[in-house]
Amino acid sequence: MGKHRTDAEVPEPTTAERVHSLLAATSSLTVRALGEHHALDSPVSVHGSRLRLRAPIDAPLTLAAARATDGLAVVLDVTDVAPVAVRDRVRARLTLAGRLRLAHLADDGVSVHLRVDVAHAVLSTPYGTGAITAADLALAHPDPLARPEAGLLTHLADDHADALAVLTRLLDPALLADRPDVRPLALDRYGLVLRLDHPHGHRDVRLVFPEPAADTEDFGHRMHDLLAAARSALPAHQI
Repeated sequence: MGKHRTDAEVPEPTTAERVHSLLAATSSLTVRALGEHHALDSPVSVHGSRLRLRAPIDAPLTLAAARATDGLAVVLDVTDVAPVAVRDRVRARLTLAGRLRLAHLADDGVSVHLRVDVAHAVLSTPYGTGAITAADLALAHPDPLARPEAGLLTHLADDHADALAVLTRLLDPALLADRPDVRPLALDRYGLVLRLDHPHGHRDVRLVFPEPAADTEDFGHRMHDLLAAARSALPAHQI
């Protein structure tokens, strides 16, 4: 089931920001090159429209990049999986095209830094698909909660089930008619997304913070704001 939207102006990250955030938070990806798939356990750093990855010095991908005088045409695949156990945990799939080149030897002496010059990227979610150019990526910034998001969500799910129950007071009662299981699915500086899991399907609902969160400490304040609104039965924006 799709997202419930009641306000077309609800603030959300742009597609370019989502791409930047996903790259900033990932630790694994797949590189498609020369008809083969190469799985990498590597953080990704974004510098304008260029990415930096790490690979073993003797990996087939590294050797192929070394032989490519004008860079190696590649497609990168990154999957965004919800850190909290829910039905349909894949939140997004990112496909990014560009050219890969050797950058320099890493300090450990057994791996190398690879550079990817981005051409374009496509981000697919259960709610739609967005495409961006290299220029879009260069102008974007990751969400300030992108890296700590997984820890914040698991902490909320594991240790604050009572707070989740309180937050449901902000929802349309019709959404709770079948007593769905409520789990935290995602968060960003603009708000928290709850997954309402019913036996027959699910619905994702966004609760918008009164003000965007600048960092993890600010996120705590914004959550207190939402809880105070719920306890006072104040309305909250939803999608």
